[in-house]
Amino acid sequence: MIRHFVALHFRAGTPADVKNNLMSELASLTERIVGIADFQVRPNISVEDPLVRGFRDVFWFDFKDENVRDAYLQDEVHQAIGSRIVAELEGGADGVFVCDYKV
Repeated sequence: MIRHFVALHFRAGTPADVKNNLMSELASLTERIVGIADFQVRPNISVEDPLVRGFRDVFWFDFKDENVRDAYLQDEVHQAIGSRIVAELEGGADGVFVCDYKV
C-alpha cells in the first residue's frame, strides 16, 4: 500500500467553505479511480508536528500500489482540483509538501 501524503498552507484568509469544497471534491476521486483504498483529511494540524511544521491542512490517499497512484496523479479531474488548490495556496516553495511512503 502506498500513502500519498500532502500538506498545505492556505492563505490565512481562505474561507473554510473553499477548503472544505476542495477536500470534498478530492474525496470524490476515491469513487472515480479504482484502487484508492482510503482518503483522509486532518484540518488545522498542529504546527508543532516536525514533519509538517508551518502547514495547516493535511490530506492523504492510500493506494493499493504505484500503478493506482500514478493513475490518480494523471487523472484530469485530480489535476483540475490540484490547480485550484495551488491557486488558493500561499505562494512560494513552502506552500505545499508532498511525499509518498509505504504503509
